[in-house]
Amino acid sequence: MIASVQHRTVDVDGVRVAYRESGPADGPVLLLLHGFPTASHQFARLMDALGDTPYRLIAPDYPGFGRTEAPDGFTYTFDRLADVMEAFTDALGLDRYALYVFDFGAPVGLRLATRRPNRVTGLIVQNGNAYDEGLSEAAREFAGLRREVPGNEERVRGLFTLDGTRFQYETGVADTTLISPDNWTLDLHYLGLPGRADAQADLAFDYASNFAHYPSWQSWLRTARPPVLVVWGAGDPFFTPAGAKAYLRDVPDAAVHVFDGAGHFALETHLPAITPLIATFLTNLP
Repeated sequence: MIASVQHRTVDVDGVRVAYRESGPADGPVLLLLHGFPTASHQFARLMDALGDTPYRLIAPDYPGFGRTEAPDGFTYTFDRLADVMEAFTDALGLDRYALYVFDFGAPVGLRLATRRPNRVTGLIVQNGNAYDEGLSEAAREFAGLRREVPGNEERVRGLFTLDGTRFQYETGVADTTLISPDNWTLDLHYLGLPGRADAQADLAFDYASNFAHYPSWQSWLRTARPPVLVVWGAGDPFFTPAGAKAYLRDVPDAAVHVFDGAGHFALETHLPAITPLIATFLTNLP
């Protein structure tokens, strides 16, 4: 059964948050948190593929992404993204949910988990890093860029171009014909909206702030022991397979699947293999 997806907005602390929703209104919730440089549209195919699950699927756009509208003067940091997403869950009355975190979604979602640990019923991680060993040399170098250093701003903004965006989709992928060019075309549309490049640059320079949170996120995993499913593209140029396997250190019974031939956006090429894993995981959640 194909899902019927609604496209809604809700006002949260002065931010008009756009989100996609499918599934029964009274079903258990899966909160899908997207990555960079995309938005909730990255989950469109997955929401269709999970159409016959009893879960209520909710995928918001962060401030600075997709169709969400933030006021002038909004501070673009990962703490603030998490603040808005936390208020978003309150506005929708989501007191219990499973989390799907990808890329930027990991630092946003894991902040939510440590702030409201009793809300999280399970965790799906797709190329979302929370361990030092998961950082590639390219990721470490990028995170080390400082705005005050001449030339670094230009390097960061290079990721917002066609070449920079396409690189993130295609690197490490065995069969790039499986990736629709619509992905980076839509991403570039949103990146080109007024103020968006500035917002993304602010977040890029704030990314290193996430590393200080790794111990607390790992402690939550170790203490709460939520059910965890990890699905990971082996060819990710930013986050290595070691980052996927590191979750086993804190949650030994986590299910970890690393897909050869997949890159950062593993759903784009391996949706048929990943969807059944997610459906089974959700079915078995308490």
